Amino acid sequence: MTGRSNMKLGVNGFGRIGKLTVWHHVGRRYFKEIVVNLGREAGTSFKDIVHYIERDSTYGFLDNYLHGYNAQPAISEVNDQDKTMIINDVKVKFLLSDRNPADIAWKENDVRIAVDTTGQFLDPTLSEDHAKGSARGHLKAGAEKIIVSAPFKIKDKGHPMPEDAVTTVMGINDHDYDPRRHRVISNASCTTTCLAHMMKPLLNMFGSKKILSASMSTIHAATGSQAVLDRLPGSGAGDLRKNRSIMNNIILTSTGAAKALRLVIPEMEEIGFIAESVRIPTSTGSLVILVVNFQDEISGDSIRRETINNVYRQAAADDPNKYLHFTEKQNVSGDIIGTPRAAAVIEGHETHTRTAEVTMDIGSIPGLPASVKASLKDTIVRVPITQAVIYGWYDNEMGSYVNMLGDRTVTIAENL
Repeated sequence: MTGRSNMKLGVNGFGRIGKLTVWHHVGRRYFKEIVVNLGREAGTSFKDIVHYIERDSTYGFLDNYLHGYNAQPAISEVNDQDKTMIINDVKVKFLLSDRNPADIAWKENDVRIAVDTTGQFLDPTLSEDHAKGSARGHLKAGAEKIIVSAPFKIKDKGHPMPEDAVTTVMGINDHDYDPRRHRVISNASCTTTCLAHMMKPLLNMFGSKKILSASMSTIHAATGSQAVLDRLPGSGAGDLRKNRSIMNNIILTSTGAAKALRLVIPEMEEIGFIAESVRIPTSTGSLVILVVNFQDEISGDSIRRETINNVYRQAAADDPNKYLHFTEKQNVSGDIIGTPRAAAVIEGHETHTRTAEVTMDIGSIPGLPASVKASLKDTIVRVPITQAVIYGWYDNEMGSYVNMLGDRTVTIAENL
């Protein structure tokens, strides 16, 4: 994934993920041109778009991101009439007229692959000409492949996942993508990406049968959909916390990470799993706290802290893409910002385990045959259970998600 293609990349939407996707690809320089669909005018002139691109409150200046502290200006040849500019020797063109994916001029601009970063078109079952727009509209507009930078959300639960749609996380199940069949691809979410890279090494080592249950909480940075100050809820809004100020509050919310995890790691269907999310007032840098309950060995050779750390230490060493990182340093969230392609940074210093025996009455198991109960001298058994708590950092914007989205985009482009 280091060469350069003559292909053009389309990017729909220019919020946090859209803007940073452009940063990623002008730095990577795989695509010869990037066509960004804004779907509307911005500011008072085209120079205001330049202003938006060249600086970022979280990641600093684009020039420095690309070339370090002594960088020269990365943006040149700004053409207000054509709505184009050159960024790091990559032509970037902006489309300002159409919001519905079906109307975007992908075909006219020779765009074969597009990334939708709007977060609005998540239902892969909707038709290409759906009145409110759909991910498939990009296909009608001329793109051959559309990558959605969020988990799919099928509104009509009676509809199965379409044959040409797939959810992948790089380094976990990216091989599930079939270039001959799949046209609509979800890159899952930043949290699912981190969580998948935390669960997969444990499943590889212990298997799903030994994992009794698992739960996770993501301590997640703010997102653009949250309110800076309290605001009145919209009509029909059920979660009033979403309208409270993220600058002043810790806010409980929901996450679809558990559902998406089962799509990329099918073994998770066999494990009871709960996922929760808490939003905090930081701009990026998030944390998954993973709690896993293992059925342990009766021999007394329990799963210890170092056992868990060794699983991740070895998995990180064996990861050909270096998506999984292991560290025994003491980090804070700011230390993770910008870490390249770090799906999860396991903080081994904070791994904890505790083993205890759980008393169970086998006789109370529903459906247990009476003959089996009669054959038991004692229905009370003691089962050793080890609970492990594992911490995984991730940069929910550029460092983890956008960089891995970039990898997904290039691997799909290479098979077009």
